[in-house]
Amino acid sequence: MEFTNEFGTVSIHKDVIATIAGASALECYGLIGMYSRNNVKDGFSELLGLENLNKGVEIKSVDGEIIIDLYIVVTYGTKINEVAYNVIDKVKYTVESITGLTVAQVNVNVQGVRVING
Repeated sequence: MEFTNEFGTVSIHKDVIATIAGASALECYGLIGMYSRNNVKDGFSELLGLENLNKGVEIKSVDGEIIIDLYIVVTYGTKINEVAYNVIDKVKYTVESITGLTVAQVNVNVQGVRVING
């Protein structure tokens, strides 16, 4: 991802954007964690830790805008659509404000629901 302004050209790697998106998503109520996007295709998925947040996020660039796909796990008993809307708003706002890039779309893929013990 690159953009140019009066000071020069700025290049931001997709993993940086993915980490920002994953970290901001985890701040949302009702979200337990992220699932690895690579293992979902194989029918096996793992809940990711903080050090691997970018593996639960897929970033694409189309016509200078970003499309973000998130693979998440939500808390049992929460309204999934409300959690998804909150995640979309939070991720879009955070990525745009930190990077200065335009986010065209944030797609939330709910991969599971978990009960929190305790």
